[in-house]
Amino acid sequence: MTRIEELLKQRDAIDAAIEAEYKKEQEAAARGEAEAQLNLGIIHYKGQGVPQNLKAAFAAFKLSAEQGTTQAQYYLGVMYEQGQGTAQSYADAAHWLEMSANEGNPDALNRLGAMLENGWGVKKDFQAAMRCYKLAAEQKDTIALFNIGSMYEHHHGVEQDDIEAIRWYTLAANQGHEEAHYRIGCLYLTGHSVKQDFKKAKHRFELLVQKGHVKSQIKLGDMYSKGLGIEQNFAEAMKWYKLSAHRGSAEAQAKVAFMYGNAQGVDLDYQESLNWYLMAAKQDFPSALSNLGFMYDHGKGVPVDSQRAVSYYSRAANKGDENAKRNLEIIEARLAKQTSNN
Repeated sequence: MTRIEELLKQRDAIDAAIEAEYKKEQEAAARGEAEAQLNLGIIHYKGQGVPQNLKAAFAAFKLSAEQGTTQAQYYLGVMYEQGQGTAQSYADAAHWLEMSANEGNPDALNRLGAMLENGWGVKKDFQAAMRCYKLAAEQKDTIALFNIGSMYEHHHGVEQDDIEAIRWYTLAANQGHEEAHYRIGCLYLTGHSVKQDFKKAKHRFELLVQKGHVKSQIKLGDMYSKGLGIEQNFAEAMKWYKLSAHRGSAEAQAKVAFMYGNAQGVDLDYQESLNWYLMAAKQDFPSALSNLGFMYDHGKGVPVDSQRAVSYYSRAANKGDENAKRNLEIIEARLAKQTSNN
């Protein structure tokens, strides 16, 4: 028997085992067993061994939830919130999430907390959100630890306190939460209510870039580009920006374009600049749209084209780009004057 034949035989055995387990859960669920109904719901929800079927998942979760299964109540709340397999209903979502949360389910506590923090279908209530997060955090839930840090960072129902935010973020980071590492790095980089510390910021970003964390690659590029706590090095900045840009980050693509258009760490190359800006513009990234407008407005590597310039400026201005707003006013006044003179 060849190795391929062995692998095919193993795959057939695995497929048969999955089918047998699926039938076993179906039979148990049909008998009204709540745990089996939950498991069947998860199978359909995630498409495990069968095509994803949200309506079937919803039906199974509802049967299990009505029997008091807390995890099924959580999934049912999520599906009502997202309108998955059923009509969206924030009221029903809050009802089922609260039932699950009352049993101490950390997933439900976090989801209900997020609804309360952001006012998703319910009245915004930071204090109630914090209570949900802290109940989940008592179980050392990683997401809850991060959420509490975010509440302190963004002044949601508590005094803005970067030191307290870092304390909670650190607890989450110690449990492997990547975004917590990133937020700690950002807080040390900007230094608002915590002392600015470029070394600590760089350390956090470097931990994450090893895992391919896109936003950390950009921040590390910014530190090298601006010489923040390290010697300015445009070539090193370009290296980190390009890693992120090749993974589809519009922000990084715009930064790469800017460096080509301003000969930072590379030879001046308007064509490369244009190409990268166009990539970012496909994602409607404001600064890329604004800078494309500038290139067509002033003929930077492209023929002057006022109509294209106006189009790009307008798109950027509609997204709040202040440079685009100013340049749009200037070019529109110039075009109006040219029309009146004609």
